[in-house]
Amino acid sequence: MNVELLISKAKQVCDNRGARFTPIREKVFRLLASKQGGVGAYDLLEELKVTEAAAKPATIYRALDFLAELGFIHKIESTNSFMLCHHFDHIHPVQLLICDQCGNVEELHSSAISHELNNLAAEKGFVVSAQTIEAHGKCEKCNE
Repeated sequence: MNVELLISKAKQVCDNRGARFTPIREKVFRLLASKQGGVGAYDLLEELKVTEAAAKPATIYRALDFLAELGFIHKIESTNSFMLCHHFDHIHPVQLLICDQCGNVEELHSSAISHELNNLAAEKGFVVSAQTIEAHGKCEKCNE
């Protein structure tokens, strides 16, 4: 999806929720929009310092926390990295296919997987409040 369209959608979501899409938050959003896989916070910080020389770790972590809270990004727990969610305008189940060779990350939205996990959890008396499933392996390009 076009980055400018994503920015426009993000600004609309912020307006609807009474949140501020500050210039720093927008820059971090743009950095993530330019990436295919997950990106670590310190890698993002180094890129942000190109235009924001005074940026510190707290700067990037505050921006990432904001973007995650509004559903604009996913945290990839297994690699401690972040990726832009292109479907942030609606709540959806998330499954991530992470290539261990090239680092590419594909986002899936399988309601069937989500429902099955919720059903199995309910059988154990567990209520799922959030779920992100991460699967590691090799992508199509790396398998060729």
